[in-house]
Amino acid sequence: MTFCFIGIQSFPKLWKSNPYLGLGPFHSHISRFLKDCYGIRTQQKWFSLKTASTQNTKAMNLLIATARYCRKDEGRNKQVSSKFPHLFAAGAAKKRSQMNPKTKDHALPPVRNIIQLPTKPLDSEEWDKLKEDFKGKANFEDWIISQMAHCNSSVDVAKSLLAWVAAKNNGIVGYNLLVKYLYLCVFHKQTSEVFDVYEIMKARYKSLESGANTLLIRGLIDSDRWKEALLLLEDIKKVMTPSKKNYNDCIQGALLHQDVNIAWDLYQELLGHDLIPMMETLKAFFDFGKDIKDDQYSNKLLDILLYLRNNQLYPGESFARSIKTWFESIPEEHWKGKFTKIQKSGQCLGCGKNLESIHLSPEEYEFLKGKIMRDVIDGGDQYKKTTPQELKRFQNFVKYCPPFDIVIDGLNVAKMFPKVRESQVLLDVVSQLAKQNLRVLVLGRKHMLMQRARWRKDEMEKVQKLASCFFADDMESLQVYHKGSDAGPQGLST
Repeated sequence: MTFCFIGIQSFPKLWKSNPYLGLGPFHSHISRFLKDCYGIRTQQKWFSLKTASTQNTKAMNLLIATARYCRKDEGRNKQVSSKFPHLFAAGAAKKRSQMNPKTKDHALPPVRNIIQLPTKPLDSEEWDKLKEDFKGKANFEDWIISQMAHCNSSVDVAKSLLAWVAAKNNGIVGYNLLVKYLYLCVFHKQTSEVFDVYEIMKARYKSLESGANTLLIRGLIDSDRWKEALLLLEDIKKVMTPSKKNYNDCIQGALLHQDVNIAWDLYQELLGHDLIPMMETLKAFFDFGKDIKDDQYSNKLLDILLYLRNNQLYPGESFARSIKTWFESIPEEHWKGKFTKIQKSGQCLGCGKNLESIHLSPEEYEFLKGKIMRDVIDGGDQYKKTTPQELKRFQNFVKYCPPFDIVIDGLNVAKMFPKVRESQVLLDVVSQLAKQNLRVLVLGRKHMLMQRARWRKDEMEKVQKLASCFFADDMESLQVYHKGSDAGPQGLST
C-alpha cells in the first residue's frame, strides 16, 4: 500500500531585491490565549524594507533595511530594532557595539513587569505583596492569569489567585479570569474543576462567547457529561459556524463513548458547512473502525479515502498507519500494507503501478475551460458582468495567445504595498517573473494606462513589453476575465 506526501513550493525569487517588499504579520481573530488553548506557540516576526530618498545618493547606496522582532515579554510587547539585519550573524554583537556605541540618549528603558510567577499556591498576604511589587500599567490580575495560561501553570496556583480575587470582590470573579482558569483546567485535564467553572458560568451568564464554549467542549468530551458538549455546539451555531476543531472534539467524544451515529452525523454536518475535516478527526474514525465488523461503517471509511483523493488531501504518517492497520484488520480479505517510495515518474516501487496524476489532461482542461467561459463569464446574461463587445474582445485575445504560466490580477498586486507607487510594484513583480522565463498575463483596467501620480505611463509600457496584457473597461468585473484567462493546465493564477 502506498502513501504519498507532497510539499508546496514557494517563489522566493519573486520578492528578491525589491526594497519595499516585506513580510507582514498575519492578523487573526483568535486571541493569543486561544492559540495557546490549541497548543500553538507563535512568535510573530515581520520585516519591512525602507526605500531611501532619490536625492540622497549615499542613502540609496546603503538601502538600509529595518528589521523588527516583536515578542511577548511577560505580557507586554517589546520591540528590538536594528538598522542592520545582516549583522545577526557570527560576531554580530561586536559589530553592533562598534557601530552603535552606548550613549545616554539611546539607553534602553528599564524592563517592566518582570516578576517571577509563583510555583505554589499563595495566601492573601503573599498575593498582596506580589501585586505591590508589580510595576506595570496593566491590570495585575489580568496580567498574572495571562502569564499563567501562557506558561501552563499549576491549577492550584491559579485557584489561589481566584480565591484571593473573590475575597476582595464579595465572591465575584471576572469573566476573563474564569475563562483563563478554565483553560488551565482543560489543559491539565482537571475535569472536576471544569465542571465547577461550567456551573458558575451557567449560573452567572445567559450566554457564553465561542472561546469559552470551545474550551468547555474540549473539557467535557472525555467525561460522562460529554453530551452537554453537543448542547454547547448548538449554542455556537446560533451565532456562527462552529470551527472544524469544535466538530473534531465532539466527534472524538461521540466515538469515545461508542455513539457512532452521532459521530457520523456531525461529520456530515461538518462537510455541509464546506469545512475541511482535521486529519485527527478522520484518523479517529479509522482507529475506531478496527473494532467494528460492519459493512456500512467500512463503506463510509472508503468514502473518506475517496474524499481525500478528490480533494488532494494527504495523510501524515500517523494517519497513514491507522489506514494501514484498518485494512489489515478486515477479516477474510488478507490485506497487507507496507510503506514504500515513489519514483519521480510516479511509479510505486512496492507494486510497480503508477500513481494517478494530479494534472489535468488536455481533454479535461478544454472541458473545464469551456465550462468557465459559458457558466462563469457569460452566465446567460452578459450585461451582468461585462458587455457583449468586451466579452468578444477578451475571447479573441485568449484565442490567439498561447497558454500562460502565470496570470496576475494587476490591480490587486499593484495595491499590495500602499506606500509605493502602484505601477512600480506591478513592474517589479512582472520583471522578476520575466527573469524566470515565465509567460505572464496581466489583467487590469484601462485607467492603469493613464499618466497619474500612482500610475506612470513609462512603467506601464515596460510592463506591456515584459508580459501580455488585457485591460478591461473600468466598469467591467476584472475577476470575470481572471477566471476565463488561459493559464494552461499547469498555470498559476495570483
